[in-house]
Amino acid sequence: MAGSPSSSGTGAPPQAGVLEGVNPVAYTPGNPIMLFIVQAVIVIIFCQLLHYPLRLLNQPRVIAEVIGGILLGPSVMMRIPGFKATIFPTESMPVFNNVANLGLLIFLFLVALEVDIRLFTQNWKAALSVGMAGMILPFGLGFAIAYGLYHQFAVAETSISFGVFGLFIGTALAITAFPVLCRILSELNLLRSSVGVTVLAAGIGNDVTGWVLLALCVALVNNSNGLAALWALLCCIGWTLLLVFAVRPPFIWILRRTGSLQNGPTQGMVALTMLMVLASAWFTGIIGVHPIFGAFLVGLICPHDGGFAIKLTEKIEDLISVLFLPLYFALSGLNTNLGLLNDGITWGYVIAVIVCAFVGKIAGGTLAAKANKLLWRESFTIGCLMSCKGLVELIVLNIGLQAGILSETTFSMFVVMALVTTVATTPLTKALYPPWYQKKVEKWRRGEIDWDGNPVDHSGPGQGEKKAVESQIRRLMVHLRLDSLPSLFTFITLLSPESVPVSAHPEAAEESSKANEVQIRKRPLEVHGLRVIELTDRTSSVMHLTEGDDFYSLRDPVVNAFRTFSQLHDVAVSGRVAVVPADSYAETLMTKASEVSSDFALIPWGEYGSVSEDQSFPVAMSASERFRSSTHLEFINQTFQKAAFTCNVGIFIDNGFGGITKPVGRPELIRTRSALSIRSHTAEQAALPVANKSHHIFLPFFGGADDRVAMRIVLQLAKNQHVTASIVRINWPAAKPEEGTETRTPPTSSHGTETPEPKAAANDPFARQEQEDADFFSTMQASLPADLSARVMFSETEILSAASALTDVLVLAQQTVGQQPKNAGDVVVLGRQNPRFGDASFEVGGSSPDLKRTLGAVAEVLVTAGIKASILVVQAGSRNGKGMDIFA
Repeated sequence: MAGSPSSSGTGAPPQAGVLEGVNPVAYTPGNPIMLFIVQAVIVIIFCQLLHYPLRLLNQPRVIAEVIGGILLGPSVMMRIPGFKATIFPTESMPVFNNVANLGLLIFLFLVALEVDIRLFTQNWKAALSVGMAGMILPFGLGFAIAYGLYHQFAVAETSISFGVFGLFIGTALAITAFPVLCRILSELNLLRSSVGVTVLAAGIGNDVTGWVLLALCVALVNNSNGLAALWALLCCIGWTLLLVFAVRPPFIWILRRTGSLQNGPTQGMVALTMLMVLASAWFTGIIGVHPIFGAFLVGLICPHDGGFAIKLTEKIEDLISVLFLPLYFALSGLNTNLGLLNDGITWGYVIAVIVCAFVGKIAGGTLAAKANKLLWRESFTIGCLMSCKGLVELIVLNIGLQAGILSETTFSMFVVMALVTTVATTPLTKALYPPWYQKKVEKWRRGEIDWDGNPVDHSGPGQGEKKAVESQIRRLMVHLRLDSLPSLFTFITLLSPESVPVSAHPEAAEESSKANEVQIRKRPLEVHGLRVIELTDRTSSVMHLTEGDDFYSLRDPVVNAFRTFSQLHDVAVSGRVAVVPADSYAETLMTKASEVSSDFALIPWGEYGSVSEDQSFPVAMSASERFRSSTHLEFINQTFQKAAFTCNVGIFIDNGFGGITKPVGRPELIRTRSALSIRSHTAEQAALPVANKSHHIFLPFFGGADDRVAMRIVLQLAKNQHVTASIVRINWPAAKPEEGTETRTPPTSSHGTETPEPKAAANDPFARQEQEDADFFSTMQASLPADLSARVMFSETEILSAASALTDVLVLAQQTVGQQPKNAGDVVVLGRQNPRFGDASFEVGGSSPDLKRTLGAVAEVLVTAGIKASILVVQAGSRNGKGMDIFA
């Protein structure tokens, strides 16, 4: 037959594959890779497709992987005739099993890398009590229910004693999934809370103890008598001591010598570490303890100094998470047959196992947490989190199945239990410890409120009166981005109080210096910077959080550059790093603004139109693409919405502010003497600082709360001697007056109070708003200090028609800014909302926001036209959410 091997067996196999009629999914022992590729593709697609909907329910990836494996197994897909024989034939499973278990070894090594023993030692009292109580009670319940399971669903082919079986069941119910726990805590923003720290510290001890108990179980099963099991455990202890005291010191010395401890592991050090993992796994395997325990031990001895553990994880985690782990959980699902749970007794035991898992963990963890003086609600949350099983439970169960401890029915029962406990963890935590309760507890512990939520007055005698709200920016919150630091630094410099020139006379100079020092310290500009780093699905991203915010806040280069700038310009600053999911950026920034009681939040528009700016090599992007990213537009839109309840906010779109222009687009090919190159053949010339440090600010004043805040910001910026400003009030065409009404402007009394408005004006919201804006404009113009009158010009202009308003404003802006191309950059300051352009109320949710819905009609026209100036879009906010000008 064409395309088949010779019947005599002496002919060569077909070389053209399917072209010669070979079945592409047929298993051949000499070339098993072809079927394995098909198996891997099916598993990965299943897991990825399931992960997307489950992610919306805040479920970890392991749930999708386990469910995907179950669907591929005898419970669903293998019921299709021919599916198992074609895709997962029995003879192909050793290859599948070897690849999956190799991935499991490396994954357990990554789990140990994630375990930072320092977190346990720093919180050892709470960790020890919560961890022990969270293991003893479920272990006891597990041992009790094991009696019924042992006699009802025992494995007939093996002679496992009840002691070993009970030890395994107790361990399976007592263990906590540390990796999944870290992911849940990070997504719920609880890692740095008292609940998160307690759970993490207890989880570390729980995890290590669980693996030791599992090693004991496997040693007892794999060795024929108790004496052999004792020798196996003694060898395991000796191997552990050898790794800690004989292997770890020279390993760290080599890492320091090669610079891997400071700069991340080199390729040679990655190879050395993997050799250690495989060697340790081989040794623990040959002494009768499962190989994963050896891999786990090597991960524990790896140093966390210099972020080595994180950098090593970053190099190997993606392949493990995307390929190897789904294969392992698919293998677990292939062994799970929910069809075996087919009668009332079996389901009764399933429910009993689930109840024991919940009650044991929740009761033990809750009582121990309460004994450590936590609140009842916090204690219940800790108990619920400790009940999370996740992928660690699946690993334990698979080991029990392979060792012959569990029957297929018992294995399927515990898989259901693992799914239920893991799925329930996040909803239970959200219900017991919601964000509003977290904020209440934080304020209560800081002494700001009593338990009923009433503010606590800490003011002394005579200080109880409320001070008037400042009309200047005194507390500024900025979003620190690497690509926006030049413009942020320039903006802060313009807002900062300038030093007073010192007299030449020594005594006068000393007095002037003292007076100036007192003046600046009395009402300084406080700038609170927050750098937000995206929390991804990677383990290394979660490890950034478990190291602690303080660790990265002190070492982050962007935050340190911010602190250095503050030292050079005498500005009081604080800088922090927050690692949160991308969809929580806006909430994180506004929460920070609320915590520091910020007057104004400055959010730079991303240089590359992306929410995240952590790019090792930024990709060149055209100006139009910068404003098209739906993700970034959604981030800006959410920031505006949340700022309405917090403080005034400004979105700053940099266009050469500070005198630094950035090239747009990709570099062109340049012909050198020998060939084409994307680099110039001449050395780049050193450039002097910008000689003209002036800025010109243009504010088209349409009216409304946003424009009023924008005007106050312009006037504060204009106090800097390098700033000039043009404030133009845009007058709309006069509406046709009704019969019997007057259209004149209501006069103002000598005391600044308005006389009663005409009846038509009182009933017309536009007319009333117009009058209020006119009064505000004239008041600000009349109260302009003498030193600013030469640099700030007020004027009024009337647009020709409402239809041409945007075009008229664009022409006016082009005539006002960008006239000095070699200065330090001009700025157009705008209010975001204006009822006359139809953007008085911006939609919440609905369709994806575009540029106009996000920034407003005027800003959209200026951005689209590519005006030669930076743009600051301002929205008024308040702490009561009414969107009023809190500067007024």
